[in-house]
Amino acid sequence: MDREERGVLTKAEREEYRKEIEAVIAGGPFSADWESLSQYETPAWFRQAKFGIFVHWGLYSIPAFHDEWYARKMYIQGSPEYEHHIKTYGQHKDFGYKDFIPMFQAEKFDAEEWADIFRQAGAKYVVPVAEHHDGFQMYRSRISRYNAAQMGPGKDIIGSLKEALEKRGMVFGTSSHRAEHQWFMGNGKDFESDIKEPLKCGDFYWPSDQEQPDQMDKLSRPYPTEEYLEDWLLRTCELVDSYHPRLLYFDWWIQHDAYSKVLPMLMAYYYNRGAEYGFPVGVCYKQDACAFGSGIVDVERGKFAQAKPYYWQTDTAVARNSWCYTENLDYKGSYELICYLCDVVSKNGSLLLNIGPKGDGSIAQEDKQILRDIGRWL
Repeated sequence: MDREERGVLTKAEREEYRKEIEAVIAGGPFSADWESLSQYETPAWFRQAKFGIFVHWGLYSIPAFHDEWYARKMYIQGSPEYEHHIKTYGQHKDFGYKDFIPMFQAEKFDAEEWADIFRQAGAKYVVPVAEHHDGFQMYRSRISRYNAAQMGPGKDIIGSLKEALEKRGMVFGTSSHRAEHQWFMGNGKDFESDIKEPLKCGDFYWPSDQEQPDQMDKLSRPYPTEEYLEDWLLRTCELVDSYHPRLLYFDWWIQHDAYSKVLPMLMAYYYNRGAEYGFPVGVCYKQDACAFGSGIVDVERGKFAQAKPYYWQTDTAVARNSWCYTENLDYKGSYELICYLCDVVSKNGSLLLNIGPKGDGSIAQEDKQILRDIGRWL
């Protein structure tokens, strides 16, 4: 299979892209260091937005079992997901996580309908997950062929949503949870499964480090390789270049010490691209992944006890037990979420409220009702 059939960059093209990234960093107002990045200012649109929608939708919405970490837990022997997988789909060597891709057809996905629902809810910005820990990209990519435009739905989900949202005056953002993919499915190497060596850059399961982090902190091992960090940088820059998001959200693993060099590079690249494109952008980060003042502080499923002198964000979900759709969601009530929104905004924050569409692309009636209730109250 040649490069054109795979639809991925050659080694030489990856090197050329890296040079382009370095040139943008060198030629823009921001440098790849925290002193420079701390000159960042929160965009006016974000300061005024107050309410946005987060969307977790991907391959994990097909099994719809327990939560969005199905791809990891199904390979942990003895877990409920492991037992459920064998009972429902068969042995892992015969039906692995990758085999959900042909089942993911998104036959009821309608970007226009989604955008209408979000606008009626009063959302000012929307952040769909572009790539979750499982490594399946929901957008057209030159980095890996394992993406929704080339496999499964055969649709550029992120591109369709961006167009529909911006047509209605909402701000488009997106998120990358790619960093965790390094170790997310490594347990599949512990027994006979479809995760086998050798795994190469660009493969769906690559690198699947067998060890899970010993502790979830900045120095946890195993460290990602330089090749993996380079791939992370290229993937994220591709998101910026292809879709021009005004908000870029990262999940927690970028706090790892291994990202201390590539993360400032990505942020400088993104901020410089924003200046080039003529619109202000922002990076949302958790914990202490970035220097304070270099982006927007995010608190997952939580909030501050007192008002802050800076703008911040909390992300939480309509359900207590999962970010994606499952058949046993424990939904919060509309009244609870409206009170939560009031409290967050009163403390100078913004609420990014997550919903999880079903595997076919439809939005559950429970999610719709909550969004309608919030929209009416607003």
